[in-house]
Amino acid sequence: MSRPSNFPPPFSTRDYVAEPTDPADERIEVGVLIVGAGPAGLACAIRLGQLLEKHPDVAERLGDVPVAVLEKGKQPGSHLLSGAVVDPRALRRLFGDRLRMEELPSFGPVPGESVYVLTRRAALPIPPPPPMRNHGNWIFSLSQLGRFLAERAEEAGAMILPETAAQKLLVSHGRVVGVRSGDKGRGREGGELANFEAGSDLVAKVTVLAEGTQGHLTGVALDRFTLRGEDPQVWELGVKEVWKVAKPLDRVIHTMGWPLRTGKRYREFGGSFIYPLGKEMVTIGLVVGLDYRDASLSVHDLLQELKTHPKIRRILAGGERVEWGAKTIPSGGFHSLPRQLHAPGLLLCGDGAGMVNIPRLKGVHYAIESGRLAAEAAFRALQRGETPASALSSYDDAVRDSFIWRDLYEVRNMRQVFGHGFFVGGALASAMTVSKGRVELGKMPAEPDADQPLLATDRDAGYPAPDGQLTFDKLSSVFASGNKTRDDQPNHIRIERRVPREVAQLWAHMCPAQVYEVGAEEGDGTVLVDVAPSNCVQCGAITAKGGRLTPPEAGSGPEYTVT
Repeated sequence: MSRPSNFPPPFSTRDYVAEPTDPADERIEVGVLIVGAGPAGLACAIRLGQLLEKHPDVAERLGDVPVAVLEKGKQPGSHLLSGAVVDPRALRRLFGDRLRMEELPSFGPVPGESVYVLTRRAALPIPPPPPMRNHGNWIFSLSQLGRFLAERAEEAGAMILPETAAQKLLVSHGRVVGVRSGDKGRGREGGELANFEAGSDLVAKVTVLAEGTQGHLTGVALDRFTLRGEDPQVWELGVKEVWKVAKPLDRVIHTMGWPLRTGKRYREFGGSFIYPLGKEMVTIGLVVGLDYRDASLSVHDLLQELKTHPKIRRILAGGERVEWGAKTIPSGGFHSLPRQLHAPGLLLCGDGAGMVNIPRLKGVHYAIESGRLAAEAAFRALQRGETPASALSSYDDAVRDSFIWRDLYEVRNMRQVFGHGFFVGGALASAMTVSKGRVELGKMPAEPDADQPLLATDRDAGYPAPDGQLTFDKLSSVFASGNKTRDDQPNHIRIERRVPREVAQLWAHMCPAQVYEVGAEEGDGTVLVDVAPSNCVQCGAITAKGGRLTPPEAGSGPEYTVT
């Protein structure tokens, strides 16, 4: 049986680590450089602004730009996608008495909740398991929250640089000193176009990587400084849609079971969420673990199938799809966290470091809290008389003393048990949940998603045909993401182009944006994989399943507004 990991991509982290190359007087110098304008990066910028306001002498020493935030999308929020039902405690800690929850751009607290086990035609209600209880949590559009946090960060003195992709990690004498941004205006073969603009060296006293899931430079840093955790990181893929509906939804809904198969041989783990966004909209999504084995499984098409269930169809009846998106989610949990969260001159935050609680479907509040704690460590490192190395290491101590560490430890094997199948995994997960992690199952091994052997089935024969009203094809969905990628820009996706047919089929079915197609037979049992990189919405699934996503030209990718 083929495994995607047997066909590694033409990629080396060494190509993305460099010394600064711009002349000293042409480098962009900032105090603290934050890569990523998501919840973690923006929380870091806001907290730094709060600290620098109280210590203007430190701000003055940091020069004209004390804090800079790089965002590869068109604007903050462009690439942000989540459920999102958010635990508010990190937001409350970040803002204190400066803002009340009611002043944030939310859809209010969770009004009620239901959990169903689905079969093809039926929906069996069950009491919400403890991890799925959302009393006291708030409903957000993460892209809207990102834009709001960006405004607060700018008010606090941060400079946000949109359409700026961090391409290389700048390392000098073993210490991270910043990043190099990617070039703009190159053609498909790499040649300079009339609007060519070379990248720049951005140097800083402290660099914070808050890139989110499948962060490019986070992966580079984990390898460069040997920071990877005890277990490999594993991933889920979430595909979601936002609908304008005729009838308001009065609760959050989670489902498990159909359309996923429960047999151990398939390793299909996941479930759906349906959340109200005010009275006029709902968001519906399906999340599936990327350790599945069936080469014909497509999360996008499973979501279309889910919508044909009688219960789901009634929620969407008379409605209209207004937005679509896809994103990976780190799900390895506690044992997959980096062995340390800092390196010389560097801090790692949020989803990029794997801070997600998969049983609770929660990660936004961990990202915000880790960004806040990273800001405090970075600020400590800027003090006169401080030893930068010990100051940055205090970030690890702070995370270990936080609710992030406690929460993730309690569910440390929760994802791994479902490798035994849905029913056995559910029983073991329940035991761990009830005991708050005190039931000791021993450390359960994890395998990289790309190491799973592939099965060939006709699963795709059952996917519903797109009708343009309830069910949709992949290309129309890419359009609904607001994708801004130039057709003639260089290919940012690294894969082995000649692979066995089942590997090519896996990539083609897996990708929610129809980037990969099975091409010509090569005569030796392999096929050529055709790639359409301009379709890519940068979900990161290919990195989990045998390829590597690198940053495209800045400003490319989706333009999410309410995801």
